[in-house]
Amino acid sequence: MSGIDFSLYGGAESLDEGKKRSPRRTVVNQVTPKDDGISHVQAPQDPSDFLWLMTEEPHRSRRTAILKAHPEVTKLMGYEPLTKYVVFAVVALQIALSIALCRTHPLSPTFILCAYAIGGTANHNLFLAIHEITHNLAFRGVAPNKLLAIFANFPIGIPYSAAFKRYHIEHHKFLGQDGIDTDLPTRLELLCLNNVLGKVFFATFQILFYALRPTFVRSQTLTRWHALNLFAQLAFDYVLVSLFGVRPLVYLIMSSFFAGSLHPCAGHFIAEHYLWDGLAQETYSYYGPLNVLAYNVGYHNEHHDFPSIPWTRLPALRALAPEYYDTLPAHPSWPMVIVNFIRDPEVGLFARAKRLAKAGAAAVPSTSHGVEVSSGMARRAVDSQEGTEDSDKSD
Repeated sequence: MSGIDFSLYGGAESLDEGKKRSPRRTVVNQVTPKDDGISHVQAPQDPSDFLWLMTEEPHRSRRTAILKAHPEVTKLMGYEPLTKYVVFAVVALQIALSIALCRTHPLSPTFILCAYAIGGTANHNLFLAIHEITHNLAFRGVAPNKLLAIFANFPIGIPYSAAFKRYHIEHHKFLGQDGIDTDLPTRLELLCLNNVLGKVFFATFQILFYALRPTFVRSQTLTRWHALNLFAQLAFDYVLVSLFGVRPLVYLIMSSFFAGSLHPCAGHFIAEHYLWDGLAQETYSYYGPLNVLAYNVGYHNEHHDFPSIPWTRLPALRALAPEYYDTLPAHPSWPMVIVNFIRDPEVGLFARAKRLAKAGAAAVPSTSHGVEVSSGMARRAVDSQEGTEDSDKSD
């Protein structure tokens, strides 16, 4: 370095300035000539704004290609009877544990540890049970699925299953469309939280962002299902408090907070659609062991490609079409997603892909109208995956 004339470099103190990057955070299961899974293949994203795209979201085209290459994929579609039994078991666990802690102080180590380790994991499981049920994958009919979602909502403490359904179906139909997909951070969040402390705040309270953001971005028309969800939850909370005091309800709400905070499973909220390693890939999967606790939601590319395939068969989808999934960068760890989100300057609230809402799309009411899937009709299978399984017109 002593022989280098630094007067020629505008004040630089090293020839490596601006060239050092964070280590790559994602991996590929099958390397290709374009991606060895170790080296960066794209420059980092501009942290001053979201990544604005003019292309169509990737899931429809990949879905069409997989249906053409593997028409037998339609045999994986359809509801999963096991789901309701898992829901019953987890709801029973949470209610029993909340009652068992009714004489324990909420600020005691035992109470907090149970709420974080057991309650946070269980309520996170129930979040994802409601996500699964939202796609009508617990029963054949619409009404039984909605009723099961309301039941799964009980240990969460706050009614949200009816509202979540509509917002989530739009997330599938209008992925990345600004002002419609309420999973996207707002411009205000970008301006206020685009630094390390802001990311710590966001990761800690992300459940509140996901709960409150939709009401500011895109309101819903309330239906009888919203009313039933509200009154059923209030009745459950009232009975629980009347019989056992307020501490069981405190336990359940604390569990819900931990489930969407700095919890190992909560890494999936950030892992799914934030952009990593400078890539313009909008959806990432995770194939690790925490999927056992989370209805295989880590198979997120697979889920967005085929929302009518239930959680138990998503691994089979990946095995059926490895040429489409194993070459996509994926996350090796959910807990490290949270750590890397906070510490890595290449990712933050800005690291989301957005599109301008299509003409007329913003005017579409926050409702959905569906078609049935037939294993013998690939075209109808494509259409059904757009997240339009449900019809609330009569509501």
